[in-house]
Amino acid sequence: MNFRFLTPRRSLPAIALAAFVLTSAAPAIAAPCGSGTFEAWLEDFKKEAAAKGIAPAAIQAGLTGVTLDKAVLARDQSQKVFNQSFEEFSGRMVPPRMSRGSNMLKQYGSVLSRIEQAYGVPGEVIVAIWGLETDFGANIGKFPTLRSLATLAYDCRRSDTFKAELMDALRIIERGDIAPQEMRGAWAGEIGQTQFMPSSYVKYAVDFDGNGHRDLLRSVPDVLASTANFLAGYGWQKGKDWQPGSPNFAVIQQWNKSEVYAKTIAYFATQLARAP
Repeated sequence: MNFRFLTPRRSLPAIALAAFVLTSAAPAIAAPCGSGTFEAWLEDFKKEAAAKGIAPAAIQAGLTGVTLDKAVLARDQSQKVFNQSFEEFSGRMVPPRMSRGSNMLKQYGSVLSRIEQAYGVPGEVIVAIWGLETDFGANIGKFPTLRSLATLAYDCRRSDTFKAELMDALRIIERGDIAPQEMRGAWAGEIGQTQFMPSSYVKYAVDFDGNGHRDLLRSVPDVLASTANFLAGYGWQKGKDWQPGSPNFAVIQQWNKSEVYAKTIAYFATQLARAP
């Protein structure tokens, strides 16, 4: 599900400010949004990425042949305000996913138990997010991530935010977590089975299966543990409930600031906890 772009997990003001400060400090290599051709902008961005210490091989692998995606611009400019009620949204989203969610809790029970020991986040909450975001990994999106991010960084609506995200996408490539040709997801740059923006991927993704890669596309243990790590990073309180008004519900709202979406996560998790 890709409602988060209407919410602060995609509008990352601190990162945008940091990007602005960094690029302002180096005007000779900063790539200004929307001025000139996309191709010229991309060349300037490559120089800026190199100046920030990203390996030339990662820049080459990630950005060679990247073109502007007008479909992404059209989606960005036509976003509608998310205005479904909790009853409408939860009624549409939760019942069709209950049976599979219960099965996933059982199938990954031992992994989820280790994750709860490590991060304090119950499996029901993680599985609820997993189901709502991508139907448990079935629908992660098909947009080439680097193309989407470069397009949105070139466009002037939120250029600083998406330039920072594009830098982090290159860092994911640089550290060998995902090959650039495999980096596909939602139209606004979310990656993986629980839809991390690259900045969250860099900060919170963990290698829970121990294979040396933080793989949020294919490794279910990495996906589930990274999602728990995100919530723990925002202050999840182990052993406490997650109902609206609680500190843990406030953490869920860091995942998605939409109150309807956050309440649906909490409701789905509660239903999973009560399931036989």
